[in-house]
Formats: sequence, structure tokens, C-alpha cells
Amino acid sequence: MAKYNMFEERAASYSAIPISEFSVIRASREGVDRSLVDTVSNLVKLTDNEMAYLLGMTPRNLHRIPLNKRLGTDASERLLLLKNILIHALDTFEGKETIVRNWLRTPLSELNDQSPLQLMDTVTGFSLVDDVLGRLDYGLPA
Repeated sequence: MAKYNMFEERAASYSAIPISEFSVIRASREGVDRSLVDTVSNLVKLTDNEMAYLLGMTPRNLHRIPLNKRLGTDASERLLLLKNILIHALDTFEGKETIVRNWLRTPLSELNDQSPLQLMDTVTGFSLVDDVLGRLDYGLPA
């Protein structure tokens, strides 16, 4: 029973509602605070190197940005898209962050033998990864 309670806490902490496309656009244009990078990475414990790669910057540059400073439009958009993907993946894999983390790092034939993390260096890659998750949700071959 204790494991079930831990799952409930984990599921409640990741905010199961992704933001809409128009909200992503609006927030990206305004820029999101650098502190959101840490919040998103903690959803499934992504490394600093992985987060920097996904945001299109070097780890050193990422660490130089103060927590209360806003990211640029591109990095903000990527971060918000990543947050939506992680929420979707946590939902797909029933809140099991270890499974999500492993799935993100595993090459998939559906993604041309690349891992979801490898593809999410482009906006198109985020879309492809989300499509795979959608197919998994409905039990369709990805």
C-alpha cells in the first residue's frame, strides 16, 4: 500500500495538464524564467547536459543565466514543449519517472533508431515524440 501512496504523491506533483499551443506561443514570446528549467528537469530527473542540449545551449551558458532571468524565445518554447512532452509521458507511463527517463534515452525504430531525447533538439522532433506517445496511449503501433 505504501507504494501506491508514493505513486499518488508523484502523480500529483507533475501537474497533469499540459499548456495549450497558444499558451506556449504567448509564454515563449514573453520568455520564461530560468528557474523553470530546474522544475522541468526534476519531473523525470534529466541531467544538466540533457537540459542544455534540449534548450539549444551549452551547459555552461545555461548555468550562467540567473534563476530570475528570462530565457529567449527559442529556449522558452523548447522548455515549454519539453514540459508538455514530459507530462504526456508521465501520463502514458502511469507516473513512473524511471520508466519515462529510460524511454526518453532509448533508441526507437519509430524514430529512425534515435532516442526521443536525440530528436527533441528541433521543434519537429518534439512533435514526432508526442506522436509516438499518442500512439502508445491508444495501443497503436508507433
